[in-house]
Amino acid sequence: MTHDDNEVRQHAAGHRFEILVAGEHAGHVQFHDDDGVRTFTHTEIDKAREGQGLGGRLVRAALDQTRAAALQVVPECTFVRRFIESHEEYADLVAAA
Repeated sequence: MTHDDNEVRQHAAGHRFEILVAGEHAGHVQFHDDDGVRTFTHTEIDKAREGQGLGGRLVRAALDQTRAAALQVVPECTFVRRFIESHEEYADLVAAA
């Protein structure tokens, strides 16, 4: 998924989604998959890139790709949990406790 000069891609071997700005790594969200559930564990945006909305773009793309893969979500990461809470269109992805 791209947005202007931003690109989000899944790095399956590294168990993360990465956001690139002008081809350079700007952040990532880590996850692990288990039995139809994707658990997001940590989101990090490079300090020099904070405040540019990249975290939201990254998490939105990761959740969209997770939906496309027909997986449910466990938002262990605070940033991902807060994103879902403020974007109710993703609430249906959260796995039942």
